[in-house]
Amino acid sequence: MLGHDIIVIGASAGGVEAATQLVRSLPADIPAAVFVVIHIAAHSKSVLPQIFQRRGHLPATHPKDGEDILHGHIYVAPPDFHLLIKPGYVNLAHGPKENRHRPAVDPLFRSAAQAYTNRVVGVILSGSLDDGTAGLLAVKKVGGIAIVQDPEEALYDGMPGSAIENVQVDYVLPIAEIGEKLVTLAHEPVETNNNSVDSQLAMETDMAELDSEAVQSLERPGKESPYSCPECGGVLWEIKNSNFLRFRCRTGHAFSPDSLFAEQSDALEQALWVALRALKEQSGLSKKLAQRAKAQNHSITAKRFAERAQETDAKADLIRQVLLRSKNETINTEHTDANVEDNDLETDVG
Repeated sequence: MLGHDIIVIGASAGGVEAATQLVRSLPADIPAAVFVVIHIAAHSKSVLPQIFQRRGHLPATHPKDGEDILHGHIYVAPPDFHLLIKPGYVNLAHGPKENRHRPAVDPLFRSAAQAYTNRVVGVILSGSLDDGTAGLLAVKKVGGIAIVQDPEEALYDGMPGSAIENVQVDYVLPIAEIGEKLVTLAHEPVETNNNSVDSQLAMETDMAELDSEAVQSLERPGKESPYSCPECGGVLWEIKNSNFLRFRCRTGHAFSPDSLFAEQSDALEQALWVALRALKEQSGLSKKLAQRAKAQNHSITAKRFAERAQETDAKADLIRQVLLRSKNETINTEHTDANVEDNDLETDVG
C-alpha cells in the first residue's frame, strides 16, 4: 500500500528560507513526490530549484507541462503559472490569479486533493495574508493530512495563523520537526479512499486551468455577492468552506478575505493617483485660462477660472495627504518580501 506520497507545500513572505530548511531535511529515498508553491513575481527569474537542490538531497526542477510525477523529486511552480497535479502527471496552467498570485497555493492543494485524496499531505509555511487556507481545507475534506509551521517560529505568521484558525490542522510544528513527520507519513500505508470529490472542488480546479466549460458554465459555487472583482470588474460569488469565507468571479479570479481587502486597497490607491493627476491637469488648465482672460481684460472670467484653480488645488491637496498617509502601510509587502529573499539567495547559488 502507498503512503502519504503527495506532499504539497505553500509559502510566501519568509517562505524561501523556511522551505529550504524543510527540503534539506528530506532524505533522497523518501517515497513521495514534493510540490512547492512560493509566491513570486510573474516576470522575475526563479532560482528556487537550484536552491533546493544545492541545499538538500532531492533533485528539484521547474517541471514541464505534462511531466510524469516521480517519488524522490521536488517540483517547483515556475513564475506566472499555477502548478497543478493530475493523476500521474503535472499540469502548468496560466489560469486566473488566486489571492492576487499566479502561482498560488490554493490551486495546487485543491488539484492534489482532487487527484490523490487522502494520500495528500498539505504543508503551510511562513507567509502574509491567508493564501493556502482554502486549499488546506480541501485537503482535509478528502481525508488528507494538514501540517502548519508554528506561527511563533514563522517569519510571517499570516498564512500559518489563518490555517490554524480555519482548518482542523493535524500538526503544528517547527520547521526542524516537519521533515521528520513527512518522512514518517510517507511510509505509513494509506487505505483506499472511496469518497468521491464534490462538484465544487472539481469546478474550482477546472477554473484554475481556464477550462472553457467551467468558465462558460452559468453555475457558480456559493451565492452572488454585492462586490465586484478587482481584477476584471465582474460579480463576485461568496463561497463558504466550513466557516472560511472566499470570493470568486465568473472568469475564475479568487480571493480570500485578506487578499480581497488588499486588492481593493490597491485599486483604491490607483484610483486616487488617477484623480490626483486629473485634478492637477484641471488646475493647470484653469490657471492658463485665467491668465488668458486677464490678458484680454476679461476680469470676471479671469476671476472665475482663478477660483476654480484654487478649489481644484484644494481637492488635489486632500488626495495628496491621503496618499502620503497610506505610504507606510504594509498591505502589499508580501510579494516584495518574497522576491527580495529569492534575489538574495540567487547570489548565494551563484
